[in-house]
Amino acid sequence: MIVSTSQEIPGSTIGQVLGVAMGNTVRSKNVGKDIGASFKSMVGGELKSYTAMLTEARQEALARMTESAEEMGADAVIMVRFTTSAVTEGAAELLAYGTAVTFS
Repeated sequence: MIVSTSQEIPGSTIGQVLGVAMGNTVRSKNVGKDIGASFKSMVGGELKSYTAMLTEARQEALARMTESAEEMGADAVIMVRFTTSAVTEGAAELLAYGTAVTFS
């Protein structure tokens, strides 16, 4: 499965647009990580526990989007984007979405 942020895949011709493929995950903060992050934010620097959590969330959302596209019969997902939103205090959704296409 080809996944790209571009509108087209060099050397390929889009035959059909199947629709929007999406994958998401909702993550909540961990109390232990919050305490450590609070101390770290006082002195500055990267909050590595949150970086790791968001990296994992992006990978999971991307995998779910790809699975959705495969179920649609897609050869590729183009124009891939990520977005986040607060679901509730302490929890956020990460959504990956793009256009599922087949090649002719």
